[in-house]
Amino acid sequence: MKMKSQATMICCLMFFLSTECSHYRSKIHLKAGDKLQSPEGKPKTGRIQEKCHGPCISSSNCSRPCAKDFRGEIGFTCNQKKWQKSTETCTSLSVEKLFKDSTGASRLSVAAASIPLHILDFRAPETIENVAQGIRKNCPLDYACIIDVVKSSETTSGNIAFIVELLKNISTDLSDDVTREKMKSYSEVANHILDTAAISNWAFIPNKNASSDLLQSVNLFARHLHIHNKSENIVNELFIQTKGFHINHNTSEKSLNFSMSTNNTTEDILGMVQIPRQELRKLWPNASRAISIAFPTLGAILREAHLQNVSLPRPVNGLVLSVVLPEKLQEIVLTFEKINKSRNARAQCVGWHSKKRRWDEKACQMISDIKNEVKCRCNYTSTVMSFSILMSPKSMTDKVLDYITCIGLSVSILSLVLCLIIEATVWSRVVVTEISYMRHVCIVNIAVSLLTANVWFIIGSNFNPKAQDSNVCVAVTFFSHFFYLSLFFWMLFKALLIIYGILVIFRRMMKSRMMVIGFAIGYGCPLIIAVTTVAITEPKKGYMRLEACWLNWDNTKALLAFAIPALVIVAVNLIVVLVVAINTQRPSIGSSKSQDVAIIMRISKNVAILTPLLGLTWGFGIATLIEGTSLTFHIIFALLNAFQGFFILLFGTIMDHKIRDALRMRMSSLKGKSRAAENASLSPTNGSELMNRQG
Repeated sequence: MKMKSQATMICCLMFFLSTECSHYRSKIHLKAGDKLQSPEGKPKTGRIQEKCHGPCISSSNCSRPCAKDFRGEIGFTCNQKKWQKSTETCTSLSVEKLFKDSTGASRLSVAAASIPLHILDFRAPETIENVAQGIRKNCPLDYACIIDVVKSSETTSGNIAFIVELLKNISTDLSDDVTREKMKSYSEVANHILDTAAISNWAFIPNKNASSDLLQSVNLFARHLHIHNKSENIVNELFIQTKGFHINHNTSEKSLNFSMSTNNTTEDILGMVQIPRQELRKLWPNASRAISIAFPTLGAILREAHLQNVSLPRPVNGLVLSVVLPEKLQEIVLTFEKINKSRNARAQCVGWHSKKRRWDEKACQMISDIKNEVKCRCNYTSTVMSFSILMSPKSMTDKVLDYITCIGLSVSILSLVLCLIIEATVWSRVVVTEISYMRHVCIVNIAVSLLTANVWFIIGSNFNPKAQDSNVCVAVTFFSHFFYLSLFFWMLFKALLIIYGILVIFRRMMKSRMMVIGFAIGYGCPLIIAVTTVAITEPKKGYMRLEACWLNWDNTKALLAFAIPALVIVAVNLIVVLVVAINTQRPSIGSSKSQDVAIIMRISKNVAILTPLLGLTWGFGIATLIEGTSLTFHIIFALLNAFQGFFILLFGTIMDHKIRDALRMRMSSLKGKSRAAENASLSPTNGSELMNRQG
């Protein structure tokens, strides 16, 4: 009876300690363990609560338990008066479960009744203390003992986070002698969480570095891979492939080719890694190894660390290719097939910086971008081992656009300078009345605004915001925004000048008052809008674009601070033209002010021509922001935008018969003065000759 009581007591103690140790081990194994467990450290059961109960207050949070057999919780955030899922730590995996069938813990519990109490030690059972010890004990040759458990698990956010930590621990503790069998098992585990069905769940992992940790763990593990044959296809899973071969200084140019399916297309996407011959000459005669790993879906889940003036996320448009090379090799050539084959998709070659956790544009240089294939030359380092191409569908770099812009800006600037020269030449002859005076003030300020805006545009186009001081780019963007707005607001003032002239039946206007109003509208309103825009968006780093010194669109929609005023002014001006067309037909307008009527009509014709041109220009400009816009829209916008100065010279100056008449008179006057000067210079000579003859 005493022995039975002792055995019962030992069994109870065994159960209690094993439970406590199980809880302890599950917490110490994974760094994210606290997140993967419920606050009480016990599995929560019950149905998943899709939404939280109670009032939804903006930015408030709540959590609900996971389903039965899962530990952790689901977090919700209130957004636009609706509960939306924000995080999830539901996991069914644990260290114990990985080695459940092969661990010695269960055997120990069965025999515990016959083991003396002083021999029992449950503080840290060796078999399941951590993954490394479990694998060393149960499957040290190929790591196969963990595959079935992992592959049978659901790809919840919590399980994905657990598996990432699992792979991270293996890379850290078990990468001393990596064979082909170990690499295959390791890749099968990684393939499970890289499946297209798991991609959406990566977004709810609380640890935002999980994707970059996965990439770094795979690269670290592959560094220790041994290759026995001359060339090997080591891993051939759906979502991760590994290839490698031996190389030395006598090896000819080598390449590794991949063909894999992505989550965006049913067709395979190609990728190739090439080691140039000049790089291979740097190697020693003894053999080295080159390994490459391809990921078709990893680009969709890689989360970049926050960087100022960078619009995140930046879509990856090809395979992610990792390479493991000897230290002496520094340069490789990679070829990527585009996933998005849109004509507007501009490619950018990049390398993943493992310490900064973001794509680094400086790591690669584009060699060619022909049709759907991009070739990059990249620098391989210990911190930059993975490469791909990014996509920017809203930025066009077609050479045709560059040529149009360059030629058009040159013509525009020359036209505006000529416009100002003509105005200065004929000024005294054309500013007869107050209305005509203000009309030419408008023309001069429109020309000055556009000329200055074009100069700032040229400065901005030659400025690299990534490599140079961003504060300078802010200044360039501000002044470009300000002067382009001034162009439109002076056009608005011209329209208001017309309305004023009609409504007051052409009464005398005070020149000084009109000048104050004109400058307040022409420069005051743009200044307020420009200052407000930079004040609101710059603190959030959403004022400028990443690739150019111009207003941001992707993050803060700062470009609307230009587009909305410009298009509203275009609409107002068109309405004014219609009002003029109706009112000038009335017989009540007398002939006593026929000169003013003629001036108003000339202003109206000028506005009627320039307004549609300016409106059409920036209408196409707005259209180019739409993803997938045809190249034709970009070319039309570039043409109209670049030649705005020429349009102002043509329709605002040259086509005005009063200015042409004044120019003729000015030219005739200059010719007359030159003839008079010539006659004056000849007359003394003629007189002396006549006196000599008489003498």
